[in-house]
Amino acid sequence: MDFVIGIIGQAIQIYSWALIIYILMGWFPGARESAIGEFLGRICEPYLEPFRRFIPPLGMIDISPIVAFFVLRLATTGLLELGRMF
Repeated sequence: MDFVIGIIGQAIQIYSWALIIYILMGWFPGARESAIGEFLGRICEPYLEPFRRFIPPLGMIDISPIVAFFVLRLATTGLLELGRMF
């Protein structure tokens, strides 16, 4: 069970880094149109979309990726705690 929890935890960690990189790419013109940006968009946008639906942008600032990142971190912590219980 620890092995499976460890693999899932590592996958979430890698996804967290992909999410951070994708968010930062929005600050640079044309970065999201690159091959890496398009790949990250395909894997990050499905997760970010529900947050964008419920959290409107504040002027030019979109805080939904920040909330999405914190939810992912909370899920990771919950998964690790669940793994410790069993």
